[in-house]
Amino acid sequence: MRSGILYFHIHQPPRVREYSIFDVGNRSDYFSNGTPHSRINNQLIFEKVAEKSYRPMLKLLEDLLNQHQSFQFSLSITGTFLEQAEKWGQDIVETLKRLVATGRVEIVAETYYHSLAFFFSKPEFERQVKQHQAKIKELFGVESRIFRNTELSYNDDLAAWAEDFGFDGILAEGWDKVLRGRSPNFIYRPANTNKIKLLLKNYRLSDDVAFRFSDKNWAEFPLTVEKYLAWMEDSALSGPLINLFMDFETFGEHQWADTGIFQFFEQFVGRFLENPENNFLTVSNAVAQYEAIDEISMPETVTWADTERDLSAWLGNSMQHEAAKNLYEIEKAVLATKNQQLIDDWRNLQTSDHLYYMCTKYWNDGDVHAYFSAYESPYDAFLYFMNAMRDVEFRSDT
Repeated sequence: MRSGILYFHIHQPPRVREYSIFDVGNRSDYFSNGTPHSRINNQLIFEKVAEKSYRPMLKLLEDLLNQHQSFQFSLSITGTFLEQAEKWGQDIVETLKRLVATGRVEIVAETYYHSLAFFFSKPEFERQVKQHQAKIKELFGVESRIFRNTELSYNDDLAAWAEDFGFDGILAEGWDKVLRGRSPNFIYRPANTNKIKLLLKNYRLSDDVAFRFSDKNWAEFPLTVEKYLAWMEDSALSGPLINLFMDFETFGEHQWADTGIFQFFEQFVGRFLENPENNFLTVSNAVAQYEAIDEISMPETVTWADTERDLSAWLGNSMQHEAAKNLYEIEKAVLATKNQQLIDDWRNLQTSDHLYYMCTKYWNDGDVHAYFSAYESPYDAFLYFMNAMRDVEFRSDT
């Protein structure tokens, strides 16, 4: 039996508007939609992506669930996305509820604010995980048994925490330097744990769709369903689980509709299930059905971002380090105010995208960062963020 594990991550950050030094102490609407000519308009960005990606892909997934009783998949959905969807796309929330109600769509746990809090403040990290669990329970009536950290950031300490917290499984990047010749197509046991199971992204097959699908300079372009299924068949020789992890926005936003990405995915699911030896599983079902074959240790943090697969996408320069340092230094002061609006604003500033927009890498990684940023430069992203931080500090002291 070959099992495809489809996991999609849905996230939309609250972007900081062009918040100037003259706003500090005078207004605290960091995430408002700005002026009519602003580059930063969270509502317009959400609505654009909803039309290009969220609605058409959710409709396709619902159609596939109706067509194939053996089709199932897993999602992680940030709290920041759900808040925006409740304001500007309630129909999207209702579709997600229908999908989860089928019993064949699983929601994976994470931090509510898509933050890197685990690496700066374990208590704050745990509060955000609990807040996310409460939101998922409120909207969908389910409890998550699997955990993924922001950007698949993972190390041995995180796995130990997840086991102590009660999760059955955890997701990470199947990076070659960690696997050391082993296949990502098995369940593993994280180092220094007893029960929790580790699923690793098959990054080659995942990224063939997520990043290379429309790249005309790619030697394998165009990617056909027949070619992709043949690669999956070859990969399955080294293990029964093929973990395809990718951003939800792969479909329609990163790979536009005119590339044929939606048709490709629909045909891929149908053709894969034509073979009676194939099926799809949620992450929880994979964890329940398969035992760990070996132990994996990741003492250093691994992520699914950039060529380095580390935290350098968010903490690779002095601006990012200063922003993160300031952000978590004021934790006690912010929480002591018991001002819920201030606390919410501070937590929205923890969303890792803010640090991502400050990245100054070059070449392919730099191009990816620039594509996702609504700012003219990383320096603008840093300036507006730090101005907002100054206002948070001012509010904490008053």
